Amino acid sequence: MAEQAARLLLLTAALGLAWGSQGDREPVYRDCVLRCEERNCSGDALKHFRSLQPIYMSLAGWTCRDDCKYECMWVTVGLYLQEGHRVPQFHGKWPFSRFLFIQEPASAVASLLNGLASLVMLCRYRASVPASSPMYHTCMAFAWVSLNAWFWSTVFHTRDTDLTEKMDYFCASAVILYSVYLCCVRTVGLRYPSVASAFGALLLLLLTVHISYLSLIRFDYGYNMMANVAIGLVNLAWWLAWCLRNHRHLPHTRRCVVVVLLLQGLSLLELLDFPPLFWVLDAHAIWHISTIPVHILFFRFLEDDSLYLLKESEAKFKLA
Repeated sequence: MAEQAARLLLLTAALGLAWGSQGDREPVYRDCVLRCEERNCSGDALKHFRSLQPIYMSLAGWTCRDDCKYECMWVTVGLYLQEGHRVPQFHGKWPFSRFLFIQEPASAVASLLNGLASLVMLCRYRASVPASSPMYHTCMAFAWVSLNAWFWSTVFHTRDTDLTEKMDYFCASAVILYSVYLCCVRTVGLRYPSVASAFGALLLLLLTVHISYLSLIRFDYGYNMMANVAIGLVNLAWWLAWCLRNHRHLPHTRRCVVVVLLLQGLSLLELLDFPPLFWVLDAHAIWHISTIPVHILFFRFLEDDSLYLLKESEAKFKLA
């Protein structure tokens, strides 16, 4: 659930990516990039650049043009600061100090830690919940979908390319839709499996259409953001309504309520859009860091709920 909330308040980033940013529109930046490419990115100069480039940089796909953009970004930032202006964004992003080949170090590390938290809780869930629990396979699938999303989030923040950006967005959308399916199975599907199956097929169709449109027709950041906001709010409202309705006889639902409220509150961090502290730590990275314990809480809820359902199903079997 944590990854889905990151998409609810990314208005600035989405619009910046769609229409460019102040920094990359600056003539000084564009002229700097053009001169740098003419000087370093062709002929013998390009061979010299490649001979000096560390192997890890080339393996990560950093090109001569990318290096020119990176160096000219800092030239432009320096001029802005000298004139007393606010630090500009470039291509929809704040300027980050690169560490080795990692483009956004804090967000990349935070995404990795979120993924590790998901993996640890997946292993804990598998060890403590028998496969005979009614929600076992659905919860396990959700854990793998979440783990995949955090993997691509880590890759994207490590190296922002067209492919890694799309995989990050698409996998995040998959987490949101699967969380809706998880909620549907828990609230409706255990009594009416055919309803859950039909709803799951509908969600899969929606994801396919969503990805196809963004991949084959137009990568519309505004549409992608609004679609994720709509589904994400439905998901959070559905979980919250079910938890509040059942909290008296299902005390473990309190953890789910805390997760929902935390995600709503922590998402406000995205509104605190500011230049990175020490050119590393921005609001998005802080948000990623803050969601790490949320995974633990939500998987603890899934674990307790699955064990409750197992106990309930065993009791019904004995009565039968």
